[in-house]
Amino acid sequence: MARPSRDRDRNREDRDSEFQDKLVHINRVAKVVKGGKRFGFAALVVVGDQKGRVGFGHGKAREVPEAIRKATEAARRGLIRVPLREGRTLHHDSEGRHGSGKVVLRSAPPGTGIIAGGPTRAVFEMLGVHDVVAKSLGSTNPYNMVRATFDALKGQENPRAVAARRGKKVSEIVARRRDGSSEGDATGEAA
Repeated sequence: MARPSRDRDRNREDRDSEFQDKLVHINRVAKVVKGGKRFGFAALVVVGDQKGRVGFGHGKAREVPEAIRKATEAARRGLIRVPLREGRTLHHDSEGRHGSGKVVLRSAPPGTGIIAGGPTRAVFEMLGVHDVVAKSLGSTNPYNMVRATFDALKGQENPRAVAARRGKKVSEIVARRRDGSSEGDATGEAA
């Protein structure tokens, strides 16, 4: 009977080994009690496979390693898949909000790199994005920034899904996007 559980544990380890995790923020909180102060820790962790899947989690415990472990487990339970263009950037620009935190994400040409701050950068690194420009507006709270980034990423769609929904060919959708950007460039040159 012990053999199947060992195989199951080995399969779980193989599946978990493909994911990498990054500690975004750790917060120490104190509870004042009769004998003094009791300290606890809250951790925010982002997990991803760097191939288009990413998740975040929050964990609280009396010790830092336990809080990180809980946050990592929560992040693995809440993974989302994000379609990437050419495996390196987003398909289109998007905005996300959570509370007073707002994040604007823009796709970028090759060689741009990840232009994003702190918590948003961690999400893109774990997602596997190589070229993106992000701007955080409003709240600088790491929890709100990560949730706003995930809100923006959930709105990402690939051209194939859009074409299927609208009953058009993928080439029509992508050609329009190229035409739109060339018109913007033409007006930018004229000004």
